[in-house]
Amino acid sequence: MSETDQDQLSRIKAEIADSFDEELEMQLEEDRLDELVAEGMTEPSLDRKIYFRELFRLQHELVRLQDWVQYQKLKVVVIFEGRDSAGKGGAIKRVTQRLNPRVCRTVALPAPTERERSQWYFQRYVPHLPTGGEMVLFDRSWYNRAGVERVMGFCTKEELDEFFRSVPEFERMLVRSGIILIKYWFSITDEEQEFRFKMRIHDPLKQWKLSPMDMESRVHWEDYTKAKEEMLARTHTADAPWWVVQAVDKKKARLNCIAHLLAQIPYGDVPKPEIELPSRVRHDDYVRTPVPAELYVPEIF
Repeated sequence: MSETDQDQLSRIKAEIADSFDEELEMQLEEDRLDELVAEGMTEPSLDRKIYFRELFRLQHELVRLQDWVQYQKLKVVVIFEGRDSAGKGGAIKRVTQRLNPRVCRTVALPAPTERERSQWYFQRYVPHLPTGGEMVLFDRSWYNRAGVERVMGFCTKEELDEFFRSVPEFERMLVRSGIILIKYWFSITDEEQEFRFKMRIHDPLKQWKLSPMDMESRVHWEDYTKAKEEMLARTHTADAPWWVVQAVDKKKARLNCIAHLLAQIPYGDVPKPEIELPSRVRHDDYVRTPVPAELYVPEIF
């Protein structure tokens, strides 16, 4: 095994270990972080501690933003675009992780049906737009036409030209209707995408993320680059500007994206009533019915 292969294998192992950190994020609370580090349950890395601390701090602010959006009946749309494996899904997960799914929801539409292909292009996205008091995160969006549909030949040149004519007007209408529209492009290098695809090949827990379209995207790297450049040039407007997230370092990308998102919407504290747990009502004639033993899940652990 060459030194380059050995280095890449070492990085793959580090990435797999990092994925366990991602699962740990789902369980950690900020006041437990120092205890866990002291107990040796996480690697005592300053960078890792900083990442967790900042993530929890930003997620606390996201909860405040969520409450403000609900209280003020704001309508928020956040678009996440980027190449395959750029880290859009990981960033979305960190945004929504501690939020109320009734307030903040994610939309990830599959390929259009035959019926949808015959409709006005934006029609299938409109039903997913937010009502007052909602945040909607699009994991890919109507910009599919400017990217994968264009590169893979799923749309005609005439359809693409019409998209570029229409999208600034469509987004201008959304903004005029009161929707706060924020668009992110997650940017990674050719080398980083290659590594992440190889990572998915080696990690059985992530192999499901690979698709034939992912493989094609490697072949068409330059075509996607040209498509992205034209998309940014023709759809970056004063009403709906693009924001590029440097995403080679996934953890920095998540923190930077969340911090930027929070800065786009002025928010404050929401007045909340005092919560008091009511006493349970008890009845002397109530007798609890035993649950049959065969209904219980076997206690293997």
